[in-house]
Amino acid sequence: MAWIALVVAGLCEMMGVFMISKYNGSKSVKDLTLLIVTFTLSFAGLAYAMETLPMGTAYAIWTGIGAAGGALLGMLFFNESKDWRRIVCIALVLGAAISLKLIS
Repeated sequence: MAWIALVVAGLCEMMGVFMISKYNGSKSVKDLTLLIVTFTLSFAGLAYAMETLPMGTAYAIWTGIGAAGGALLGMLFFNESKDWRRIVCIALVLGAAISLKLIS
């Protein structure tokens, strides 16, 4: 259950980062509310996962999902560079997170 909570927390982290960019463009109360909710769920899920999983592993996977997901969302929704080197680096981050899970 801790791994599921950690992945969901990482996805919420990714959405929180997305909402920061969206809120910066709109300044709407709805976007601010979603920003706060997604980060709250993210930290709650991380805290729950860290009751069982080692801190270093949980934090690395959580940040890896958030960082790689945020970069992908930036490419898809905010017209950020889609250069192949950037995509390779995102794949390396995700590969490292998956490797941590496999050796834990």
